[in-house]
Amino acid sequence: MVDITAAELRAAEKIFGDRLELAKRYVEHLATSGTERGLIGPREVPRLWSRHVLNCAVIESEIAHGSHVADVGSGAGLPGLCLAIARPDLELTLIEPLERRVIWLQEVVDDLGLGNVTVMRTRAELAVGHVEADVVTARAVSALTNLVGLTIPLLGGHGEVVAIKGRSAGEEIEKAAKTIRKLGGVETSVLTVGDNLLEEPTTVVRIVVNKSQKKS
Repeated sequence: MVDITAAELRAAEKIFGDRLELAKRYVEHLATSGTERGLIGPREVPRLWSRHVLNCAVIESEIAHGSHVADVGSGAGLPGLCLAIARPDLELTLIEPLERRVIWLQEVVDDLGLGNVTVMRTRAELAVGHVEADVVTARAVSALTNLVGLTIPLLGGHGEVVAIKGRSAGEEIEKAAKTIRKLGGVETSVLTVGDNLLEEPTTVVRIVVNKSQKKS
């Protein structure tokens, strides 16, 4: 079992509720087959809860009930699988181009019985027209200047990008501002999520696309 501190456990109980055992099983997958197959570095195992799973799962508070969420560059399921476990009301499409990662993601989805998850082996730009999400998430995929071109088109003209970023989020927004406007972004903001739950809150860039329009 991967160790979890008292503070991490309190946060996990708050976020995952009665699905905490599923979250624990997911962390075990990350610590075992996830490291064996190179999805997670061995040095990250002691920090799986704080730095990875809770850091990602806490953004569930920013996603509306019943949303279809596309997770771009899903990798080890961060944040896609975290959201699927925390929020069974969400429909998740995990977009990942690398076969070995896709195989692992599908194994974990099957083992945890996550009926609200579809794993798609493709590149984000090739998924446009095949996936139309209400929210697109991403973590550690690329700088915002490139990321917006991979995420915003998946919204089909209306919705939100919720990207987990680091301390340079504000600078990234400045550099990407022109591209964001060109792609239909009408409001961009930096949020910190989980201030009352996590020792180090999660920094999120939220981009609202055509918020005045409704999908038909």
